[in-house]
Amino acid sequence: MTSSSARPDSLAALRFSAVRWLLLSGTAEGLAARALAVVIGYQLYRVTHSPLALGWLGLVEAIPALGLALLGGHFADRRDRKRIVLMTRAVMLLTALGMALFSTTEVVSLAALYALVFVSGLARGFGEPAASAFEMQVVPSAVYVNAASWLGSAGLAASMLGPAVGGFAFDLLSAHGAYLLIAALQGVALIAVWRVPVTGTPPKTEAENAEPIWDSIREGLNFVRRDPVLLGSMALDLFAVLFGGAVALLPIFADDILKVGAKGLGFLVAAPSVGALLVTLWATRFPPTRNAGRTLLLCVAGFGVSIIVFALSRSLWLSMVALVFSGGFDGISMVIRRSILRLRTPAHLRGRVASVSLLFIGSSNEIGAFESGFAANLLGTVRSVWLGGIVTLLVVGVSAWRLPELRRLSLAGIADEDSQPQSGEVLESR
Repeated sequence: MTSSSARPDSLAALRFSAVRWLLLSGTAEGLAARALAVVIGYQLYRVTHSPLALGWLGLVEAIPALGLALLGGHFADRRDRKRIVLMTRAVMLLTALGMALFSTTEVVSLAALYALVFVSGLARGFGEPAASAFEMQVVPSAVYVNAASWLGSAGLAASMLGPAVGGFAFDLLSAHGAYLLIAALQGVALIAVWRVPVTGTPPKTEAENAEPIWDSIREGLNFVRRDPVLLGSMALDLFAVLFGGAVALLPIFADDILKVGAKGLGFLVAAPSVGALLVTLWATRFPPTRNAGRTLLLCVAGFGVSIIVFALSRSLWLSMVALVFSGGFDGISMVIRRSILRLRTPAHLRGRVASVSLLFIGSSNEIGAFESGFAANLLGTVRSVWLGGIVTLLVVGVSAWRLPELRRLSLAGIADEDSQPQSGEVLESR
């Protein structure tokens, strides 16, 4: 183990084959998901010329994904997590192939596309809690913070490149060819998960397997509710995105306020991901483990300040800088939240706790977009955004006051204690 005075090994997590395969799987799946959002959204709009069709698109996927998350967490703690991830990734591959099949002619079946999106939402509801718990199961505790930085960086890179991949594929290959490319990426993700070595299984007893589903789900909910650090970190993310998020309003800023057009909108949309990618790569070298709770609170506060600056800016460059900083602060907080989830959750509850976390994240994204539009309509776009930033700062202040355990949290000590091999956990590189 590296001594506290030595500089951490930025490649520590990559020396484990499980992390390398997870990195490949997450990158391929992220590229496929972001490309799919662009391709199906553009295809539906070309066919319908209706913004409402796009609104229904997000809702059709979000309802099953969020509605089944808690049930998915239950099964992730009662069944083979790797098998669940493989099955759901296979469903995602088949839905992409189905979309390609229904896009071979000029007449596109909207009902079929919506049905396939709904099926992919079902797969997400079961797959995402299992994938998160599986990651926590196979990544050694001693390198988890470093692994979280690498996996977060890969996800952010996929978020940046995926829309471009989808757009270019649509122009060059048509919708049919683009869906086939997305299916190929899902195939890569599927094979990569299959290659991940399973180094341990969650403890299961006959009594636990016979436990009623609702009792099992309630156990996960109660665990999160009773842990002020877990609940506080999830709530911070929820309220920061819910009130401080401005992504849904970027087209209005680009067109009406900054007057920079579609190209300027592209820069604004990419800016937060650029900031987040830079800091998560930095975190592979300098992990934010010591004083992690204080760092988390400061990062969420920095996010709120960045959003206020963005709202008041009338310069494209200042707006981009503010968004880059907002993404950077969010990137560091993401690494810390991901590490908290891993290091404070017992093995037999990881699926259910991950499902609660996914509910918080999904609710903040979906409901946050609605809240942004509603507040902008009620208060005006600029005022709603800077007020949202102020609310974020108030949330940080209340959290720092009411949650001293979170404020004083240090992940360095927890990681050191967990660095010894646990049940079935292999620490040597493969």
